[in-house]
Amino acid sequence: MTSGGRGSAAGSKGSSGVLAVLTDAQLRDELDRVAAAVGVRVVHAGGSSMSRKTWAAAAAVVLDAAAADRCGRASLPRRAHVTVLTAGEPATATWAAAVAAGAQHVLRVPGQEDELIRGLAEAAESARDDGPRGDVVAVIGGCGGAGASVYAVALALGAADALLVDLDPWGGGVDLLLGGETTAGLRWPDLALRGGRLVWPAVREALPRHRGISFLSGTRHGYELDAGPVDAVVDAGRRGGVTVVCDLPRRLTDAAQVALDAADLVVVVSPCDVRACAASAAITPVLTAINPNLGLVVRGPSPGGLRASEVADITGLPLLASMRAQPQLADQLEHGGLRVGRRSALAAAAERVLAVLPHGSLQRGRAA
Repeated sequence: MTSGGRGSAAGSKGSSGVLAVLTDAQLRDELDRVAAAVGVRVVHAGGSSMSRKTWAAAAAVVLDAAAADRCGRASLPRRAHVTVLTAGEPATATWAAAVAAGAQHVLRVPGQEDELIRGLAEAAESARDDGPRGDVVAVIGGCGGAGASVYAVALALGAADALLVDLDPWGGGVDLLLGGETTAGLRWPDLALRGGRLVWPAVREALPRHRGISFLSGTRHGYELDAGPVDAVVDAGRRGGVTVVCDLPRRLTDAAQVALDAADLVVVVSPCDVRACAASAAITPVLTAINPNLGLVVRGPSPGGLRASEVADITGLPLLASMRAQPQLADQLEHGGLRVGRRSALAAAAERVLAVLPHGSLQRGRAA
């Protein structure tokens, strides 16, 4: 195999280079133009054979119909980010070659440059995914009024770097709890997104940031959330290495179930009273069927003397933390948002949960 003059052959695993085997000069020029816009390097290769090492090492592979046919006949292993380009409408033979090579897309250029840009950008982002990954925590109330949203904010404030995701379209907006309702940035209704793969730095730039937390909040108007955008945003935060805290509604929508499924830990927040305990026990099997990694946080006071350990026994959930009532909480929420003192019960309960996450999400010296 010979190099076509743009860089050297794609070598090591995780390379951000695009390996191209295109005989048509127009296709080569179109690919070079698109790749330059995305900011990825193209290696144009020729020859009739391709090694398995070269095939696997590139971030993406772009072929014409003839090259796709050769790769299919060579029985190269299936891989992601393989595209077949054609200058006209794809013929039946082109589709057959693409299927044989394991291509995910057959694109006509010019004409489908947007899809090619999206594919190359996703491939380049995937090649950089060897960096540190963040944790995803989903927080849900065992009953209505459990204080799950407040606890979600406390978790985000306690993390080293966090993305707080509001998944309750009827909750009034978690930005009010954080005190960031006037902070500029996108809210859910502003986000024109169906799904796909997002780059965390771009997401972070678009979202509001308040008191060291990036957040994606609802608004004071009714709206519905689709599963695709939630999956894309949560995945971007995880790949960006931040702690993603999802504040869930008790109505298990498709969007809420996506977050539950993605979570490293699901935290059920329950007040310490009999009715709340019964409600938490009722919802536990439903949550466990989606994600078995559940834990319990019990919030005081206990008007009837019920102990946190007894709530854990009844719900069948491991007790992660218990906390007494937070003094002046209602007044804080009405005047500037939640403030979590370093020695407060909320801070201690958040610290205990963050400490059990897989990648270690505790803050490092940031004041709440």
